[in-house]
Amino acid sequence: MTTKSGANNEDTICLKPKMNLINGINVIVGCMIGSGIFISPKGVLIGTGSVGMSIVVWLASGIFSLIGSYCYAELGVTITKSGADYTYIMESFGPFVAFLRLWIECMIVRPCNTAIIALAFSFYALRPFYPDCDPPGLLTFVNCWDVKWSTKVQDFFTYGKLLALCTIIITGIVQLCKGSRDNFDNVRLIDSHKISNLGHTEHFTFEQDPLVENVDISTIALSFYSGLFAYNGWNYLNFVIEELKDPHKNLPLAIFISCSLVTIVYTMTIIAFHSTLSVADVLSAEAVAVI
Repeated sequence: MTTKSGANNEDTICLKPKMNLINGINVIVGCMIGSGIFISPKGVLIGTGSVGMSIVVWLASGIFSLIGSYCYAELGVTITKSGADYTYIMESFGPFVAFLRLWIECMIVRPCNTAIIALAFSFYALRPFYPDCDPPGLLTFVNCWDVKWSTKVQDFFTYGKLLALCTIIITGIVQLCKGSRDNFDNVRLIDSHKISNLGHTEHFTFEQDPLVENVDISTIALSFYSGLFAYNGWNYLNFVIEELKDPHKNLPLAIFISCSLVTIVYTMTIIAFHSTLSVADVLSAEAVAVI
């Protein structure tokens, strides 16, 4: 932290910029990519009724997120203070409304998100392998001690997430090639609760699947809730904008690169899911990664 003199020659504490463009991109990508990509495909598919329409929803959700993030970028370069929502509402409407927004975030929004993330975590069955692991305390210490340490940890986990999704994408591409060459006319469902044959190229259609019923405009609108949940996190760089070097240049650039990257990765991942899994497989799973 550093200090600077205010209008009344009073020293105020401010954060020292230590994050470059790459760090900013990793913060956004790391916050966006999470359990949503493994939980939301089922909700999107139920709402749309077809694999083709679900892919359109995933692309549209990415575009909506990019538009929303650019609105935040405009706020970020106008009010270059850390705090994001709280700071912007404080500057615009005063402390009372800002407090209400912060209270709702702490008491309603964050607990709901945490519950969903915890549910996804339980499906991945990590507890039997790491029963005594307690990482939150260590990560909290790292974030409090030095922003350089926290950005390195963030970079490491972001690269790990991208590597995992790229592995899924490559696997899906291989299965697409196999399906278009070998399994296109020889695909059968074993059971609605079991894995079907690989290479499900016949599922890439806009026709409503018989396993999904009552699809209309309202359900398609609801499918966007599942899709947009997976893209949540595009505004998190604004919370630490004071620690970003040259925010007027790096904030919009980091937002554009990260949102575009996540949209491409998510869309390719969904295609990979449906090239390997049938509609019945996706609908029967609470989290696609468990399959």
